[in-house]
Amino acid sequence: MAFFGQAIDTLSLLVIAMGSGLGVWGAINLLEGYGADNPGSKNQGIKQLMSGGGIIVIGMKLIPLLSGLFG
Repeated sequence: MAFFGQAIDTLSLLVIAMGSGLGVWGAINLLEGYGADNPGSKNQGIKQLMSGGGIIVIGMKLIPLLSGLFG
């Protein structure tokens, strides 16, 4: 059962890293949209930033709950 615990920890870390990357990419797009006064880029940036935050929350809260299924 230690294998499943370690696998869930690794999965959680990977999901958090993906969400962080998406959030950083969204912040860059958002700032680029403000710099170029481009509403389309600002819209895309805020969507990516928010979805990155949502993915981070899933990685922090939901994935560790999977350990209850195997333990």
